[in-house]
Amino acid sequence: MDYFFIGDPELATAFRFVGIRGTGAGNAEEAVAAFRRITEGWDETAKAVLPEIEGCRILIITEEVADWLGDTLIQWQLSDNYPLIVEIPGIMGRLPGRMTLVDSIREAIGIHV
Repeated sequence: MDYFFIGDPELATAFRFVGIRGTGAGNAEEAVAAFRRITEGWDETAKAVLPEIEGCRILIITEEVADWLGDTLIQWQLSDNYPLIVEIPGIMGRLPGRMTLVDSIREAIGIHV
């Protein structure tokens, strides 16, 4: 499994249609549990390590899930471990105040066209 998705249940279903496994997260607790299951291979309900999670190289999460994960996500991104994290807008669109990748790059290099 190269990809996995955590976010809105509706988007999780859509990703399944294109062959990407995922799980819906409706609150911060579910998001953290799903994130731990992917990054650590730990299933809280089974209290066991899940071998089928191995091989996840890219974790796709919604902006809302990223906000719920907070410092946990930042720590993971700085750890230089797989899976790599890709944030996408949720089912309701972009969260207010979030910059796009292009906006971030433009701000970093100082080019505004």
